[in-house]
Amino acid sequence: MAPTPSDSYRGVTVLVVEDEPHTRTLIKSLLHQIGVASVVEAGNGEEGLEEALRTRPTVILCDVHMQPVDGRKFLKTLRALKVRSLAVTPVIFLTADAQADTVLFAKEHRVNGYLVKPISLTELKTRIDAVLKGTAPG
Repeated sequence: MAPTPSDSYRGVTVLVVEDEPHTRTLIKSLLHQIGVASVVEAGNGEEGLEEALRTRPTVILCDVHMQPVDGRKFLKTLRALKVRSLAVTPVIFLTADAQADTVLFAKEHRVNGYLVKPISLTELKTRIDAVLKGTAPG
């Protein structure tokens, strides 16, 4: 049985930045299954930054490969924001990309985790729990 929103995810808002509508819907469904009630969405990095400024999410799940603003540029811009509380928001990259330059970029810009597509319910919960407990890298 999935936990209710009143359990461990009370007050948690997750921003999903993903350009593929079907994948975004799937991730939103998985988040609801683990008990996250507050989920906001964006279709690319530019919309993601606007949504992050508007909603101040607890955690951001961000695809790496998007147009016109990809996950790398999104993360770099987010980390450079003057609003410190927003600049340090935990970001988990969503990707099938394990190329060395992407991994290095993620480390340099303090990404808080990776989720490999297709995303499993168990892995999603594990990564989000690690970020919320402060045990994720970044």
